[in-house]
Amino acid sequence: MLLKAFITTLWLSAAMGLGGLPGRAQAQPVIVAASDLKFALEEVAVLFEKEKKHKLRLVFGSSGNFYSQILQGAPFQMFLSADEDFVFRLADAGRTRDRGRLYALGRIGILVPHGSALKADGELKDLAAALKDGRLQKFAMANPDHAPYGARAREALQHAGLWRQLQPRLVFGENISQAAQFATSGAAQGGIIAQSLALAPSVGRLGTFALISDSWHQPLRQRMVLLKNAEPAAQAFYDFIGTPAAQAVMGRYGFVMPKE
Repeated sequence: MLLKAFITTLWLSAAMGLGGLPGRAQAQPVIVAASDLKFALEEVAVLFEKEKKHKLRLVFGSSGNFYSQILQGAPFQMFLSADEDFVFRLADAGRTRDRGRLYALGRIGILVPHGSALKADGELKDLAAALKDGRLQKFAMANPDHAPYGARAREALQHAGLWRQLQPRLVFGENISQAAQFATSGAAQGGIIAQSLALAPSVGRLGTFALISDSWHQPLRQRMVLLKNAEPAAQAFYDFIGTPAAQAVMGRYGFVMPKE
């Protein structure tokens, strides 16, 4: 038990930059979320805190990593996953209150930074041509082993017949936000990222974005769930995400609001 407490304190200290102060980490409910939600959820949280007078701590990362941490006892209170399967697996393991709620459908596309030799083409025809003519050196995407947006990017590249050829030139981000950083910072000539990040002004101004058909990959069914130790503030935020105000913010970032 002491080992588990020490490990979870390290998780929170690293994620929140709290320098090993577990008391501060527990002062507000810790909400962990897929990194495609960074800009949208931060806006939603501002509205929530203003209306409900509750403070939250948002931590963004890959859904697969959060899933593993929750299984090992990390004291998070709410999980917004980019792949609903992680929520279902946590529910089956008895870590959640229920099987959660679908909160959004996500989309992927290709982002090409200004000045790149590539073109933003949703059918990836220019990417295929760049592989043949030598224009492409590095291409970014999230790690498909634990990031749902990376897994969908791999499916899209397989659909286009480019996955095997592209692998030696791939630069993997730990999550989709890091992949977007690689795609816009010069570390790569482009990449496949979440539409929700491309629609954020701070990212979108750095390049050109084109959607990839959602028929090229499995749907990004994004589900949220309260964990067993969720406090009233986490429950209130969970409910708030379904309100018209929160859904309007999500819609501006390209998320499709599902109806269950």
